[in-house]
Amino acid sequence: MDNKPQKRHKALQPLSREHHHGLLLSWKIRSGFSKNIEPKRIKIYADWFFENHLIPHFEMEENHIFTILNEGNDFIKRALADHRRLKRLFTESGDETKALSKIEEELDKHIRFEERVLFPEIQKAATKEQLALIEDIHQEDDFIDKVDDEFWR
Repeated sequence: MDNKPQKRHKALQPLSREHHHGLLLSWKIRSGFSKNIEPKRIKIYADWFFENHLIPHFEMEENHIFTILNEGNDFIKRALADHRRLKRLFTESGDETKALSKIEEELDKHIRFEERVLFPEIQKAATKEQLALIEDIHQEDDFIDKVDDEFWR
C-alpha cells in the first residue's frame, strides 16, 4: 500500500497551513505543561488563538468546505461534532488544566482526521468550480501570533 500523502489542491492548502498552526497550539500547550507553566498563562494564549484563528477557521470549513459533501456524510458529522466539542472545551469554566489537556488532545486528533481523511474526500468530490470558489473566498493571511508571553520557549 502506498502511504504517500495526496497532494493537496491549491484551494485547500491555506486551510492545511492553518491546521499546522492548530497543531502548534497543541504543541505549545504540551510544552507549557512540561515546563510547569501556570495553566492560567497557557489558557490566555489558547483563548486568544481560539478567538483569532480557530473560530474563523471553523466558520470557513463549515460554510464553504464541508458543504461539498452531503451533510449526512459520516465524516462531516464527525468533523462538526469535533468543532462543537472543541468550542465547548474552550468556553467552559472550571479546571483549566483539565480543559487545556482535553483541548490539546482533541485538537490534535481533529486536525489529523481532517488532513488524513476528510480533506482527501472533499478534494475527490469537489468540482473545479467549487475549488475555484474556495480559492476566491479564502485568501491566506500571514499568520500573526501572540508573542507577549511565549511560555513555550
